[in-house]
Amino acid sequence: MPKPISAGEGFEFSPILARTRACHRPIAPVAYDCIRLIIVRDGSAFMYSEFGERAVNVGDVVLLGTNVLCGIDPDPQITASTIYIDPEYALDQLYWQYASVIQNRLDAKEFADTVYTDPTQILRLGEDRVGLLMPWVDELVRLSMDPHGFNRRAPRMQALWFLVLDIIAPFVRFSPVRTSPLQRASTRPTEPRHRKYCPLRAEARQAAEMMKDQLDRQWKLADLAAATHLSPSRFSEVFTDAFGKTPHACLTMLRIEKMARLLRDTDAPIDQILRQVGWSSRGHAARVFRHAIGMSPSRYRAMRHADP
Repeated sequence: MPKPISAGEGFEFSPILARTRACHRPIAPVAYDCIRLIIVRDGSAFMYSEFGERAVNVGDVVLLGTNVLCGIDPDPQITASTIYIDPEYALDQLYWQYASVIQNRLDAKEFADTVYTDPTQILRLGEDRVGLLMPWVDELVRLSMDPHGFNRRAPRMQALWFLVLDIIAPFVRFSPVRTSPLQRASTRPTEPRHRKYCPLRAEARQAAEMMKDQLDRQWKLADLAAATHLSPSRFSEVFTDAFGKTPHACLTMLRIEKMARLLRDTDAPIDQILRQVGWSSRGHAARVFRHAIGMSPSRYRAMRHADP
């Protein structure tokens, strides 16, 4: 699906954005810093993410959390509408929905992380329910195409989003399992997020750029801390606070993304690609890649040769 905020020159920021697109060729795995709701309108495809490789058809809705890798392989084509929701806007809604149990707005993020622990879900709504959504989604797409759409029509766009959410919400799975902030920051590799409402420490930004520029280097926490003139413990705290993820989780995501690109765009042997992105163990790389993409590196490469 197209990148939401780069809709074109002159477009103002909108916490709600919708686009409809027909896809005839595979789309490589990509992660977005927003929540995505992909509504299948026509055709079918195989989608691959943390849920593995799953077929989606008319009547299905794919829910993707922020910074989750997901790719699409049309079979042979698919038309889908994607609604992009800013995570801070979603947290505001969650806060008011659960105001009786959440003490303040700052607790909403923690509440969301402990309840919605599954960031990749395929919701089988069925054609009839998806059909109910289409007039609202089409109007949302039309309003989103106005460069000043949300500024001018915020009440209507929010009303349309709530109508869509009312149909979809009963199908969203949530979990009573609780995970700590440290566990979430360590176990889910995600792209670093430039948060909108707090300053980004220069040391954290510098470290992220260093890792991105030298993926093949065997980075250690002490190396990054020394480069930013911080102690290892203080650097880890600063980085995780800035990006929501540990340096190791960030590095893992960057390596997965580059590995996927090289597998699809080059004929280089897999072992060579592993070295390029900084992994020495093929078994470890395959496990990490499969967890994020939903399939093995060799299976992902084979998809390229199956393209028309």
